[in-house]
Amino acid sequence: MEAPDSVAGVETGILTVDTLDAADPATWAKVRSCFAEALGLDDDEVELHHRIVEDLGAESLDFLDIVYRLEQAFGVKIPRGGIEKAARAELGDEPYEIDGVLTERALASLARAMPEIPAEEFKPGLRTTQVPELWRVATFYNLVVHLLALKERGEDLG
Repeated sequence: MEAPDSVAGVETGILTVDTLDAADPATWAKVRSCFAEALGLDDDEVELHHRIVEDLGAESLDFLDIVYRLEQAFGVKIPRGGIEKAARAELGDEPYEIDGVLTERALASLARAMPEIPAEEFKPGLRTTQVPELWRVATFYNLVVHLLALKERGEDLG
């Protein structure tokens, strides 16, 4: 049975590649500010479709700062590796990766977990270490929206 706060398999409020313009203004303003402050940018230099590494120039340490700022701004705890864990869980006993390369089923699972990323970017041959290069600002926006919905329902990510 589908959760009451989801529509067509996508949780209400979660952005897809086709609905980036439907972001909640208050949530988006806080997310944008967190990214801008962490990366030393002006707010207007941060857009939902931007790739965090390629477009905004973030490095691995910047992700820690971004996550910290988002956790403080929204009062949530962002689990490390949550997207990968969800994708692995969906696969059950099937392999997620072979020699560091994502399987076809893992690519499909990740595409469902991150609807804000164009499906064509989940290409055969994608390595597990390359997944963070796909992340958009909208990836973290969606994560915050999801965590806030869990918090509102009193659910724990445990």
